[in-house]
Amino acid sequence: MLFHSISGVLIILVMIIVGYILTRVGWFDERYSRITSRLVTQIALPCYMINTITAKFSRAELFRIFPDLKFPILSMTLLFLVSYFVQFLLQIEPEHRGLFKSMFSNSNTVFVGLPVNMALFGKASVPYVLIYYMANTTFFWTLGVYLIRKDGDSQERMSIGEILKKIFSPPLLGFILGVLLVLFNINLPSFILTDTKYIGDLTIPLSMFFIGMKLAQVGIKNIHFSRDMLGICCGRFFLAPLLTFALVLSAPVPVIMKEVFVIQSAMPVMTNAPVVAKLYHADSDYAAVMVTTTTILSLIVVPILMNLVTRIF
Repeated sequence: MLFHSISGVLIILVMIIVGYILTRVGWFDERYSRITSRLVTQIALPCYMINTITAKFSRAELFRIFPDLKFPILSMTLLFLVSYFVQFLLQIEPEHRGLFKSMFSNSNTVFVGLPVNMALFGKASVPYVLIYYMANTTFFWTLGVYLIRKDGDSQERMSIGEILKKIFSPPLLGFILGVLLVLFNINLPSFILTDTKYIGDLTIPLSMFFIGMKLAQVGIKNIHFSRDMLGICCGRFFLAPLLTFALVLSAPVPVIMKEVFVIQSAMPVMTNAPVVAKLYHADSDYAAVMVTTTTILSLIVVPILMNLVTRIF
């Protein structure tokens, strides 16, 4: 099982390295990385959601998994409360406290989480990945954005409509549409399903290319050890999976759900954090370094964690 988990991460790592090298040699630039991000989140991933949900799940299966949304919601709430204590313990600088708590509490459930779980567990993991994603994206675009905004000196404010727009992002809308199609027994024409499959298959490779691009653009040499980094890594790779593990250990749910939730909780910092920090004039470089560091470290942490959860569950 350890070899399987390492192989799953290596699949991801090779694609990241390709994106990194192509960026370093000048094929990809900042503009192309923004286009890739939009292509994945607004086109490929929604198609992936629609195709996967309609092709793989029945009404009964969907009704069975939705109540399990309580596990990620509860684990993120507890993690957020813990972040206040860790911030005080490590004496995080005032201008970084909002970012610290947001990055401590939220994980990258799409760009890294989806490909990693697909590589480790196959398509059976997708509904549980999406359940975790629903909770995570809601937390980030409400509480997470509020905390980041407090760090900056920007006078810009998000309206309720803008916040709802961020929460109901194209991937989540694709997921909701797929669910509605299944619940109302609506069958899409075969050519549309084929198109959504082909376009959706772009999700994983383009996501990994994007991470490689960002690693090259931020620069690995800019990573320096600090108390902040120690705290973020502790939250992402130790406390988050530990809390999730404790919540699901004795729960009467499928083993694969337990495994996916624990792996999802230990994903790196959300790639949206630097973007939001820049919008509100918080320290976007600080956020970018944390994204880069936790993404690199996740390639080491995931095989270890995968081996542990499969032995216990």
